[in-house]
Amino acid sequence: MDLQRIAHVVRGLSADGVEKAKSGHPGLPLGCAEIGSVLFFDVLNHNPANPNWANRDRFILSGGHGSMLLYSLLHLTGYDVSLDDLKSFRQLGSKTPGHPEYGDTPGVETTTGPLGQGIGNAVGMAIGERMAAARFNRPGYEIVDHYTYVLAGDGDLMEGISSEASSFAGHLKLGKLIMIYDSNRITIEGSTDITFTESVKDRYLAYGWHVQEVDGHNITELQQAIAEAQKVTDQPSLIVARTQIAQGAPTKVGTAGAHGSPLGEEEIAGLKRAIGLPEDKHFYVPDDVQSLAQVVTEKGQKKEKEWEERFAEWKKAHPDLAEQWDAWTNGELPEDIDEVLTLFSEGTTIATRAASGQVLNALAEKVENLVGGSADLAPSTITYLEGKGDIRPTDFSGRNFNFGVREHGMGSVLNGLSLYGMFRVFGATFLVFSDYMRPAIRLSALMKQPVVYVFTHDSIFVGEDGPTHQPIEQTESLRLIPNLHVYRPADAEETAWSWVEALRRTDGPSALILTRQGLPVSEKPAGWDFTKGGYIVKEETKPLSIVLVAAGSEVSLALDAAELVEKEGLGVRVVSIPCREVFLEQDEDYRSSVIPIDVPTLAIELGVGSGWYSINPKGNVSVCSLNRFGASGPGKQVAEYLGFSAEKIAKRALEIAQTK
Repeated sequence: MDLQRIAHVVRGLSADGVEKAKSGHPGLPLGCAEIGSVLFFDVLNHNPANPNWANRDRFILSGGHGSMLLYSLLHLTGYDVSLDDLKSFRQLGSKTPGHPEYGDTPGVETTTGPLGQGIGNAVGMAIGERMAAARFNRPGYEIVDHYTYVLAGDGDLMEGISSEASSFAGHLKLGKLIMIYDSNRITIEGSTDITFTESVKDRYLAYGWHVQEVDGHNITELQQAIAEAQKVTDQPSLIVARTQIAQGAPTKVGTAGAHGSPLGEEEIAGLKRAIGLPEDKHFYVPDDVQSLAQVVTEKGQKKEKEWEERFAEWKKAHPDLAEQWDAWTNGELPEDIDEVLTLFSEGTTIATRAASGQVLNALAEKVENLVGGSADLAPSTITYLEGKGDIRPTDFSGRNFNFGVREHGMGSVLNGLSLYGMFRVFGATFLVFSDYMRPAIRLSALMKQPVVYVFTHDSIFVGEDGPTHQPIEQTESLRLIPNLHVYRPADAEETAWSWVEALRRTDGPSALILTRQGLPVSEKPAGWDFTKGGYIVKEETKPLSIVLVAAGSEVSLALDAAELVEKEGLGVRVVSIPCREVFLEQDEDYRSSVIPIDVPTLAIELGVGSGWYSINPKGNVSVCSLNRFGASGPGKQVAEYLGFSAEKIAKRALEIAQTK
């Protein structure tokens, strides 16, 4: 198999795809054509006829802007990516979007483009391999045994997330993680000499990685380096591949101009002349190269069949494990998880973070593939799974992660572990630090991954730690992320429901926003329905004059204020909306039955509250919220100082009701 010839065909396809789209990034595909060809045609254990084969090697293109490289390789190796798909690069509705999108294209393992995220995802997938192997492999039956490869560039390694994820990978000694670093020393602004002069080799040696350096255009060196990396069992591997961006382009090779703009017809003609492709043919694949798709597919089918035979023997020898495998890979949940909904009784006062800890540990007994950890905050977020063991470099059988103070890396690793397809995952930190991991949360939502984020210390009731640790805008900003369900439970009972609904969800992530201070478990009316995102927690006892709406700790505040309003002779209803996104998905009849359109409404939020106007777009909504930072002092005193007391809320409610 002539890998150099294949690499040249990849160059031609990539250049033509970007040119036809009149946008894109030709530099990386041209510069990494040899790397990609070696991986896809020689190294990877994969089956293009079944991109979801459980024991396949994973490949992640962290520099997602170079997507034409990946699409060209997928086409040439026989995945369901046609030549017409390549011609539709970057077009609406095509299988070949501008950056690789999980779920859009067979063979794409994760959504990449925000630089560095692919590295974190790859770490998560490599962890998934080790965890699955620890759970399912038995002597004579190595049914989980594969590598995770990631291709990253200078930009990926500049992003801070790469440091967090790579440091974590080195600590865990992930021997089956191999990263190839496309060291072309060019970014959009020019040479990396203007900003990135560190020794990447020494940096990764310090992380505990095995490091090699090769000529990234020399196929033999690449093959030898990958083979050497595969022998290293107790370290992740970095292969520093020295390359030229836009290799083969006559005038733009090695220039920043080749990074993110089409090469132009004249330049492409010169490229094709230089690499032996016909200048007058676009998207040209010679017959002998096109026929290799069948060769690669047949090789992959053979490997998968051999694995299936071992897998069948393993299932026969270990039927209990086989049943667990099927349940985990199918995303099944035990039917009895509803039992956690009865953990708490009315009148109990408990912080929702503490309630969450009890619920989480109860769920962990039932959902055996529930795993997670925190960014060095488990004692504060109360997210440690008691008696379930810790993930350690030599032992991946545990269920607790110590992510260290690495919020962004944690989020990206969780995405990769979720994408692996066997585990239900959660990660925890303080709400105010959710900002550190927001890009990873956004990608969870974009990829529809059911990651559960646990964010505690949810408001100014953090108190003495002051404004730096008192979240103001974070809850509302999380609600802005499409497809993220943000649960802010009002008490322990709602907290249990939040966990159950988050685990039942399979089409996106959920964020649980939890308190440090204790909250009373309120009496619920008959027929209350948490699953609709909002419900009436207290009915009016007189003709309705005003509706108080809140989430989280503000619900108990609203209940106290309602008593004061009723003493003034007005009818007041209190509504809890633990998940505004789900509430707004309900039909208008339900929403208006909870929050009548023609009744004044006051929404209460100990933070930015601009989104609350959406709960009654046709009605009269006022919002009592914070648009300033907090203050240092005991939580109750800070709340009173900022106007959040039952008396002040009641006064505001009376003013609104009496003027309408």
